[in-house]
Amino acid sequence: MVAAEAAAGGPGGGVEEGVGESSSPPRDAAPAPAVSGGSGGSGGAAARDICGQVYERLVADGHEGASDPEFREKLVAHFARLPHSYQLDINVDKAADVIVHQKVLAEAKDPDRRPAFYVCFLKIEDVDPLYDSDASEEGADDGDELSVRQETSYVHIHEIVFSTIDKPKLLSQLSALLSDIGLNIREAHVFSTFDGYSLDVFVVDGWPIEDTDGLDKALEASILRNEVTSGLFGSWSGSSHSSAAERTLPFQIKGGEWEIDKRLLKMGERVASGSCGDLFHGTYLGEDVAVKVLRAEHLNKNVLNEFTQEVYILREVQHTNVVRFIGACTKPPQFCIITEYMSGGSLYDFVHKQHNILELTTLLKFAVDVCRGMCYLHERGIIHRDLKTANLLMDKDHVVKVADFGVARFQDQGGIMTAETGTYRWMAPEVINHQPYDNKADVFSFAIVLWELITSKIPYDTMTPLQAAVGVRQGLRPGLPKKAHPKLLDLMKRCWEADPSNRPAFPEILAELEDLLTKVQHARLDSDAHQSHETDISPDAEA
Repeated sequence: MVAAEAAAGGPGGGVEEGVGESSSPPRDAAPAPAVSGGSGGSGGAAARDICGQVYERLVADGHEGASDPEFREKLVAHFARLPHSYQLDINVDKAADVIVHQKVLAEAKDPDRRPAFYVCFLKIEDVDPLYDSDASEEGADDGDELSVRQETSYVHIHEIVFSTIDKPKLLSQLSALLSDIGLNIREAHVFSTFDGYSLDVFVVDGWPIEDTDGLDKALEASILRNEVTSGLFGSWSGSSHSSAAERTLPFQIKGGEWEIDKRLLKMGERVASGSCGDLFHGTYLGEDVAVKVLRAEHLNKNVLNEFTQEVYILREVQHTNVVRFIGACTKPPQFCIITEYMSGGSLYDFVHKQHNILELTTLLKFAVDVCRGMCYLHERGIIHRDLKTANLLMDKDHVVKVADFGVARFQDQGGIMTAETGTYRWMAPEVINHQPYDNKADVFSFAIVLWELITSKIPYDTMTPLQAAVGVRQGLRPGLPKKAHPKLLDLMKRCWEADPSNRPAFPEILAELEDLLTKVQHARLDSDAHQSHETDISPDAEA
């Protein structure tokens, strides 16, 4: 589960990972029809336009169901279930795809058939970079061209459509399911219906032949394996996919010195909302506090385990650059965590909502604060697992502190750590790829934070979260800023290395940043002194 943005600090500023949006351009897309208002999925003008074009194409193609009096009505209902992005994704020249989507969504209503899926073959593609497709036009003789063609390799491209109950991190299950049988995701088109189902379309290669039956059976077997093994997967019917080790924590929080007296807690305004809780500004024993309250309607075993984990870790940490824990209410009916109130808000808000462009000295001070907090956590064996600017909070003096430990854990806690924990835009490739990972995953996330502070931009802002995740696992990184200190660029590149062992540890990062900050500050002092000296000896000064 992605950690709630509201945990112990300011709102997430719209960076929460979402579902219900296409992650890739339309497949072999025809020119998109004009969109005339409407939000999509609600029977607006655009929905009727696309739906009408699909209907007309299916009738013209003689689709067997088109003669059904209810055919058009069912088509309209299908489009009405899905968001506007689905309409933009549809290629009218392949209108039959919509019928497949309808069928898979209908099958997903049966719990015994989840995840429902459909496999089809798309094409064979030449992938040999040495093959020159223009050879004959350049005068090559037939014999030479034939010898090149004989060495050409091909891949078979298939499309797989999934549907099941929608839930957080569904990509975690589906992408691992495809990887389990050796498939590589080329495109992913991910949607959520308004009635709680998913529609996920993957274009893949890696299945060596045009064999939909064999691929269908391999997928069924992989689903069964992943249901039986409780490791990375939970029920396809909608429960969380946290690992067994994380579902059953080796400790329980008991009331004690950290248990607050709720009678002394005064709740103020709500300042943020997350996926499972709300954040309030309040007072406790006369001190301004942040109060993270779990919503009653979202209470379940997994949410309570995250709550328990967060309280357990917060009890164990105390550092200038880690948000200070004050207490918690661990008794029903209301569960809440109380921390110091960070009046400066999050770095995300400071940079993106308030549109601050950071001077180098300020940037380095912020980065040093984050590194000191992360050094402290890693020294104690704690992996944050969701390091991002939304979880980095500032006090009234602009001291930055690491916050939100809802998905943090001790590295030696045992068990396999859950894949895809965190937030896609900041997530390390080994986490996305379901590989074993350690605290170097936090270092990768710090590199993205550093890039954010340098550029004042949201990572991969032209992509959806899913596009970013698929890109990162294939080697994508944010574009290097042109105007940045070369030592910062070098550090950033080392921190987001694909191989975790090549990334520096936080103590090394901290030493480099502190050294750079000292040099920048000295250079500024020298520059100020020089300017002051020039002013003193200027003609105006002598006069």
